[in-house]
Amino acid sequence: MTRTLRGLAALALGTALLGCSEPDPQPDPEVEPVAVAGGAPAGLQAFDTVYAVLTHPRCMNCHPAGDRPLQFDDSRSHALNVQRGPDDRGRVGMRCTTCHQQANHDSPHLPPGSPVWRLAPKAQAFEGRSPRELALQLSDPEQTHMTFEELVAHVRDDALVGWGWAPGPGRAPVPVAREEFVAAFKAWVAAEAPIPEEGSK
Repeated sequence: MTRTLRGLAALALGTALLGCSEPDPQPDPEVEPVAVAGGAPAGLQAFDTVYAVLTHPRCMNCHPAGDRPLQFDDSRSHALNVQRGPDDRGRVGMRCTTCHQQANHDSPHLPPGSPVWRLAPKAQAFEGRSPRELALQLSDPEQTHMTFEELVAHVRDDALVGWGWAPGPGRAPVPVAREEFVAAFKAWVAAEAPIPEEGSK
């Protein structure tokens, strides 16, 4: 009898101790990604603004598809047969900085300037790109050599990009405010960079 009571007491104590122990940790529930308001449609609408800015002459003229820069508001080939050269900064004897200095001149008939004046690499051309083509290009780090976060920082902070909003006398600036452009770029990226359909405008 005594042995039986001792066994029951031990069983009760063990059960009590088990009840006081920490429960087995449960896996955290899967966290759903926070959806951007409007989703893909809002992202595509934001990209309309991005596309309008990047294909404006102030941006596109330094992102040509060929080996010659473009100039003026009608994006004609650069005078004097200027060429991009092997490093996108002009050929020997006719470097970009031969004429383009650190800042704009006051006259509308003199070359504009910025601390760094150069062409974008051919892989980053905007000229002739449809909205779909440009969105695919911006989404491809093999072409941009940047992550989306780096692209946002580039369009927000780069001095030569900023020149498009202060191009000097006689040149039309980008018609969309830079802050609005950056916000649209961020919204497109936040919506997971949706790609426009073929034939969209």
